[in-house]
Amino acid sequence: MTLKIRPITDHDFFPWYDLYVAYGKFYATEVEGDRAILVWSWLIDPAHETEALVAEHDGKLVGVAHIREFARPLAGERGIYIDDLFVDPDARNSGVASALIAEVKSIAAKRHAGIVRWITADDNETAQRLYDKLANRTSWVTYDLVV
Repeated sequence: MTLKIRPITDHDFFPWYDLYVAYGKFYATEVEGDRAILVWSWLIDPAHETEALVAEHDGKLVGVAHIREFARPLAGERGIYIDDLFVDPDARNSGVASALIAEVKSIAAKRHAGIVRWITADDNETAQRLYDKLANRTSWVTYDLVV
């Protein structure tokens, strides 16, 4: 499988949209319509903090990662956060997720960020098996305060 990891472009909207909607369905979250358009506007705006990488195989997008930099005051450095990582089910177990994470790590190194961080659902054991090979699982507990 010849795989290319690259930044998203304006021409990627429709295949990105399909991946984003499938990602939302995976987590039982509605992302179609206005929410998707809003997120897309962030991704193509160079001034917005959120960026996207896509995995392309033979001209077809098979994976996506949404990333952003964040400050780490206690460490006195910046990090890269992977907000979303999704691989088309037909392309799973072919190295797409690993390649996307490797590219994020490369971006972090170029930007002198000290860490790449992400979360996953506690029942997403398939993803965790991969992540446990690539990174250190932390002991931190995440909280959400809805406003």
